[in-house]
Amino acid sequence: MKLSIVIPLLNEEESLDELHDWIASVMQSNHFLYEVIFIDDGSTDDSWKVIEKLAAENPSVKGIRFRKNFGKSQALHAGFKKAGGDIVITMDADLQDNPEEIPRMIALMEEERYDIVAGWKKKRYDSVIMKNIPSKIFNWAARKTSGVALHDFNCGLKAFRREVIKTIEVSGEMHRYIPVLAKNAGFLRIGEKVVQHQARKYGKTKFGADRFIKGFLDLITIWFVSKFSKRPMHLFGALGFLMFLIGTAFAIYLGIDKLFIHPRGRLLTDRPEFFISLTAMIIGTQLFLAGFLGEIVVRSRKGRPRYFIAEDLNL
Repeated sequence: MKLSIVIPLLNEEESLDELHDWIASVMQSNHFLYEVIFIDDGSTDDSWKVIEKLAAENPSVKGIRFRKNFGKSQALHAGFKKAGGDIVITMDADLQDNPEEIPRMIALMEEERYDIVAGWKKKRYDSVIMKNIPSKIFNWAARKTSGVALHDFNCGLKAFRREVIKTIEVSGEMHRYIPVLAKNAGFLRIGEKVVQHQARKYGKTKFGADRFIKGFLDLITIWFVSKFSKRPMHLFGALGFLMFLIGTAFAIYLGIDKLFIHPRGRLLTDRPEFFISLTAMIIGTQLFLAGFLGEIVVRSRKGRPRYFIAEDLNL
């Protein structure tokens, strides 16, 4: 069995040597055949120089450097594309994920025949107000919306079977929802393991409070994509039909009222129901058009690169 450890990073030069040595020690003590793929997501410090040094010293170390910061999802996508292991591990580069959890996660995966084993940072060493409480709210919403019963969608430490990461497409900011993407692709055996979380040793976190806002927006996006990405007309067409039906109902009411009940009453254009009817019909028509355009896009879209690699090592 070969392992691929995929590590996206941004400005983590201080932690890379220690992380590499820690991973190498765990891999050697467990007799794993392995590769470590560092993806430098546009760092402005000397992270890439450290990766070059590590790659020169250890052929199991491989590197990818982006021309600029494209985001964690794009970094993971690049790493997944190059990963050659039977099991792929993702983890962060800040030393908060413990490499010693990797053998235990693999053992659980083999024992239970899981497609994915996700880490759960049950005891965290982060700010309670800034991270812990928002994270609990976010994870609760993600469980309810996605149907994937994980406690910690944000944990970077996860283990995947090769066929999972070669099947799914990680784009935008969807790295939090890789288990959901996998579930939508038919990989239903998703497990979870409590893992040791550690306080950040070097530098400062790259994530602010805005990541939770983005997380909730991405949650809405993935809900929509999961249900309607291949059939947008089912959503927009249904909403359009409903709005047009409401507009038509008001128009019929106004017509009957004007012709048979109050023929000498106010002008139709003086009544609020007229504008409700007109607005509902226009919105309904626009929703229908949005559905048709969505169907056209779905049928004609072609893959486009979401990032550009400046150079790579040992790949």
